[in-house]
Amino acid sequence: MNAEQVRAFCLSLPGAREDIKWGGARVFSIAGNKMFAVQHINGTPTLGLKVDQDLFLGYCDRPGIRPAPYLARAHWISLTEPYAASETELMTLLTRSHQLVVSKLPKLKRPGLLL
Repeated sequence: MNAEQVRAFCLSLPGAREDIKWGGARVFSIAGNKMFAVQHINGTPTLGLKVDQDLFLGYCDRPGIRPAPYLARAHWISLTEPYAASETELMTLLTRSHQLVVSKLPKLKRPGLLL
């Protein structure tokens, strides 16, 4: 997947929206301000996303994947383009990141966002 395909997929998830922040990062979020993916478009193109706590270290051991700067303590990983994951795996990771964030929302905000 390239950066535009990742963007299109993120925006296809329920309730997703895109903002440009921090001088050149596409931030994909739900419920106003709860981000589930960050795509840096200036400089080296990278993609950051949240993963399950028990899988975090396993992903960080793979080539091309590292802990995301500033967000690693919240179990975020960073992939540099070309991404070190297949298209199917990347779509699964983005969907799981979305659902991890949705699961932390108050119950009143969850309807329509769960897959």
